[in-house]
Amino acid sequence: MKEKPVPSLSGIPFLLAVLALLVVSAWLFFSGIEPGNVNLLLMLGGVLLGLIALFSLTGLYTVQPNQAAVLSLFGKYVGTVKDNGLRWNNPFFSKKKVSQRVRNFESGKLKVNELDGSPIEIAAVIVWQVVDASEAVYNVDDYESFVHIQSESALRAMATSYPYDQHEDGQLSLRSHAAEISQHLKDELAERLADAGVQVLDARISHLAYAPEIAQAMLQRQQANAVIAARTRIVAGAVGMVEMALNELQKNNVVQLDEERKAQMVGNLLTVLCSDRGTQPIVNAGSLY
Repeated sequence: MKEKPVPSLSGIPFLLAVLALLVVSAWLFFSGIEPGNVNLLLMLGGVLLGLIALFSLTGLYTVQPNQAAVLSLFGKYVGTVKDNGLRWNNPFFSKKKVSQRVRNFESGKLKVNELDGSPIEIAAVIVWQVVDASEAVYNVDDYESFVHIQSESALRAMATSYPYDQHEDGQLSLRSHAAEISQHLKDELAERLADAGVQVLDARISHLAYAPEIAQAMLQRQQANAVIAARTRIVAGAVGMVEMALNELQKNNVVQLDEERKAQMVGNLLTVLCSDRGTQPIVNAGSLY
């Protein structure tokens, strides 16, 4: 089912023509009932003309900006009208109006297991628009409900494909790669909603958190990882400073050190650097774990 444009007549000129027919119909009817000269043919013609004019008014309908009217004749798709204003088509056509304005909604908070199996809460904001009115009407029963249900299904599928936090360099995660995750969700939705004539304009995570039952444990793990990262950086910095000091001593021939004295000097420098007062808060924080 693909959208097919169909022409329509401007409604205002047609409405004026119908009013003129009604005037003519009334004139014929009353001309046939003049006193002493009753003309049944004129009366019948006036009545029939009036009924035809009134019936033709059922072909009038309005189309708002960013709205489409899907026309069908006895269940057969005829075409789609997107011309704005008062329009007229065959009175036997049934008309289904579909809004093509940009719409958005926020999904409910879903509880799912991320890639590592930890339960999380996640929600997303979906921005969408109907681009093919005929598909929206005929391919699904209720396209609005279809969009909402498929959006939640796509969000669940996406959330199970990534971990909450990044554990390795280059690994995509829900918390640290918002742009990539949003694009994945948008592509997933576009694939699911294509048959309903719906285009997904944007899809972004609006809420992301660990489930309440594990939130405290996950917070402690994040704090522990932060302490480990800080210690690793301190050790790397200290080793670099010691290496630089030895290279400068050897470069300037300040003193000649054998391997034993080098090892002793390295030990002394590391002791001084790692016991500096500035690193005490980190060391004390790490002692809690």
